[in-house]
Amino acid sequence: MSERVIAPKNRGFLFLDSHPAGCERLVEDMWQAVPAPSRIPDRAPVALVIGSSAGYGLAATIAGLARAGIRGIGVCFEKAPGRRTGTAGWYRTAATAELARRHGHDMVFLNGDAFSDEMKNQVARVLEERFGGRLDYLIYSVAAPRRTDPDTGATYASVLKPIGEAYSTKTLVFDDGGAGEVREVGTQPADGDDIEQTVAVMGGTDWERWIDHLADRGLLADGFTTAALSYIGSALTAAIYRQGTIGAAKSHLEQTARTLDERLGKLVGGRAVTSVNAAAVTQSSTAIPGIALYVGLLRGVLGHAMVPPVGQLTDLWDQLTGVRPLDLDEEGRVRLDTWELAPAVQTAVTERWNTATTENITELADLDWFHAEVQRLYGFAVPGIDYAAPVETDIPWPGAATP
Repeated sequence: MSERVIAPKNRGFLFLDSHPAGCERLVEDMWQAVPAPSRIPDRAPVALVIGSSAGYGLAATIAGLARAGIRGIGVCFEKAPGRRTGTAGWYRTAATAELARRHGHDMVFLNGDAFSDEMKNQVARVLEERFGGRLDYLIYSVAAPRRTDPDTGATYASVLKPIGEAYSTKTLVFDDGGAGEVREVGTQPADGDDIEQTVAVMGGTDWERWIDHLADRGLLADGFTTAALSYIGSALTAAIYRQGTIGAAKSHLEQTARTLDERLGKLVGGRAVTSVNAAAVTQSSTAIPGIALYVGLLRGVLGHAMVPPVGQLTDLWDQLTGVRPLDLDEEGRVRLDTWELAPAVQTAVTERWNTATTENITELADLDWFHAEVQRLYGFAVPGIDYAAPVETDIPWPGAATP
C-alpha cells in the first residue's frame, strides 16, 4: 500500500503528479455522458484504439465502449507509479478497464511504443488469440514528440514551428494563484529538415504501417474501417498550426487516408477517413502557442455549447457504425468541428482575441473553466474528490480479464 495525500505541483501547464481518484472520477463522468446505444449489434465489433489513454483517444475508447459496444484493444504509452505517481493516463486506463469489465466488455490494454513493430506484433497476437483474428475498426490518435523508424532505426523529432517566416502571437499563461496573463510570444520558422521530421512523426506513415501490418496477417474484417483523428482549427491559430509544421503533418495524414481508402476498398470493401475534431483542452493542445488563449475565448463565447471530446467521438462512432450516415466534406473528411468554425462563432472569438489584454481577459475568456480543465487533465479540480484525504497511488496496470 502506498497511500498519500497528493497536492498539485506544476510547471506551467505540466503537472508533476497525478491524482488517481480524480482520474477515475473523470473517466466515470465521461462514460455517464455517453448516450445509451440506440441499437445493440448482433456481434460486438472488435476495435483497436491507438493512443487510448488521453485526449481524443481516451474519448474514442470510452465512447466506443459505452455507445458502440466495442471490445478489443487499447494501446498507449504511460509511466507506472514509482517515486512519483503514475501518469494520469496510467490511472485513466485502469479506470477505463474497470468500467469496461463492469459493463461486460472484453477490452485489453497494452502499454508500450505504438510506433514499434514489437507493439504491432503484440496487438496482432492478441487479435488472433483472443478476438477471433478479425478487426472491424481502428482509431488512430497519436501525438508524440518523436518516433523511431523500425526499418532504419532513425529517430525523428516533431516541432511546433511556422513555415516561411517567424510568428508572433498572443498567448495565455497562469501564475501560481491561477490568475491569467496575456503575453506576446514569438516562434522562429522551421528550418533544415524540421518539416520532414515533423511529418515523419505526426503524419500518416505509422498509421499506414499499422494497416499494412494487420492486413499482411489477414486480420482485417470485411468492411474494416479506420479513422485517424485530426484538427484544422481557426484562422487565429493557423500560422502555428494548420499552416505550420504540424499542419504539414496533418496534410500528410489526410493524403494517407485517401491512399488507404482506395486500398481498403479493394482489399476488404473497407474505408479510411480522417476525423477533424474541434478544439478542446488536452495535454497536447496546451503546448501550442496561442491555443490556450483561443480555447479560453471560445469557451467565453460558447459556454456549455462547446462539445466535449467524448460528445464528438460519440458522433464519430455513430457515423462509423451506421447509426447515421457518414458525413464527409469535399476532401473526404468527417467534420466534427462545424460548431467551432461557424462564422458567427469565429467572428465573436476574433473580436475578443483582438482586444484581449491581461486587464480585460477575465471578461472575455472563461479562465476559471480553462484553468480547471488543465488541472483535470491530471485528476485535480474534479468535483466530489476529497483532496485532503490520502489516496492509493500504486494502482496496477489492468490485466487481461477472462473473455
